[in-house]
Amino acid sequence: MNLFEQIQNYKALNQQEECDKAQMLQFMRCNRNFLERENLIAHFTASMWTVNKEKTKILMVHHNIYNSWSWIGGHADGEEDLCAVALKELQEETGVKHARLVSEDILSLETLTVGGHIRKGIWVPGHLHFNLTYLAEADENEELTAQEGENTAVQWWSFEDALKASAEPWMVENIYKKLIERSR
Repeated sequence: MNLFEQIQNYKALNQQEECDKAQMLQFMRCNRNFLERENLIAHFTASMWTVNKEKTKILMVHHNIYNSWSWIGGHADGEEDLCAVALKELQEETGVKHARLVSEDILSLETLTVGGHIRKGIWVPGHLHFNLTYLAEADENEELTAQEGENTAVQWWSFEDALKASAEPWMVENIYKKLIERSR
């Protein structure tokens, strides 16, 4: 099943997801380069919500651009298998090598606004990330390594403490709380 069909078949569980799903599908119909960050209006990204085996903790990174503890993820960069993108980002950003994908199904989808910023010395204008989130499980005793240039730290947090650690109130209220409920 291709990415368009995966999103089309995804059962939205709230109004935010229903609206964002419709927006993603419309954008895909109108733009061939929806997987490329060269599309300065919007492009697809993938995130991995990574829990411990007991489903009591979440693995987060301290993200350089957002200066906040956040989930793990990255750009599609032309890759249509966003589940594979999310798993690759998990490995690269945290050093976790033995994560288990709970399901290849989309856990959540969301349209995220990205403010203009400088990345690697180049101005990146404000744009949208059409993000698909997947669920993985990892051993919280596995060695963690931050990815220089992307994040400054990697850490396991209880769900409650993760919500307090994030410096992004909109993400906490609209995304992280939703993901905690779905991962239990």
